[in-house]
Amino acid sequence: MNGQLFLLPPQGSAYAGRVDVLFWTMTAATGAVAGAIFVLLILFCSRYRRRSGPERVMSATAVGRSRNRPLEITWITLPLLVFLAFFFWAAWLYDHQQTPPAGAAEIYVVARQWMWKLEHPDGRREIDELHLPRGQPVRLVMTSQDVIHSFYVPELRIKQDVLPGRFTVLWFTPARSGVYHLYCAEYCGTSHSRMHGRIVVMEPQDYARWLGGGGNGGTLAQQGAAKLRTLGCSGCHSPGATIRAPSLDNLYGRTIPLADGSFVTVDEHYLRDSILLPSKQIAAGYADNMPSFAGQVSEQDLLELVEYVKSRAGSNTP
Repeated sequence: MNGQLFLLPPQGSAYAGRVDVLFWTMTAATGAVAGAIFVLLILFCSRYRRRSGPERVMSATAVGRSRNRPLEITWITLPLLVFLAFFFWAAWLYDHQQTPPAGAAEIYVVARQWMWKLEHPDGRREIDELHLPRGQPVRLVMTSQDVIHSFYVPELRIKQDVLPGRFTVLWFTPARSGVYHLYCAEYCGTSHSRMHGRIVVMEPQDYARWLGGGGNGGTLAQQGAAKLRTLGCSGCHSPGATIRAPSLDNLYGRTIPLADGSFVTVDEHYLRDSILLPSKQIAAGYADNMPSFAGQVSEQDLLELVEYVKSRAGSNTP
């Protein structure tokens, strides 16, 4: 189905078709209900209009006998079930969109007034433009340097708020090669209308050539390793450190116990908080002696540090 023929932008992702089916099914159902109400309204106005002559007043007994309880229950229950079905359908789609598949390529996005900064794991950086291969699932890890923004690509049917002080995640699979418009869908200041860009979806072989054609200063993980040494973190998180701190090997993705008896999964959010708010969630068995790096590291630094820790998953090297 070509969404452009139905007054919608072209479908640029695998997710777009599912959203369009839900949208048009809901439109048809609500349109049918509205049409039925309109027809019944005209019918009742015509059939039960006040006529000339003495008014006939029905007695309470007559009103009671005129009720049709099965009909009343049906026209209340049936629409309720139909719209509950739409709710669960939409909830299923939402849940699917919140669970990226294993092996999805990760792209880091930093929003700021008024631009999008995007970075590939190999260190390749782009401004207001993102090149992607067709058919490859992509996971975006996004944050903002200033105010709330919103990453919105109509052709892909995706939209996600980008918040300062935390990471938000969005994923999709580009289904067609082409160029798609990227907008900020949250008013973010005087030049909000200028905060736009484009998503360039390429054939895999063309993307591989593009990716290999640009130089960079090392991968994000390599930059994170250098930043870790600069900040002095390796002095505590290495095996021979004087101050005992959790090892970074195989840390990402694990569920670890905390000092308060609860458990947490080590993901991007936990790593970010551990760097900026180390006293918020203290790992069980360790002292609360890690300093906060709030104000000392930028959003770019945080992305590099997080990517370095993620690269240590499956590693046993210091």
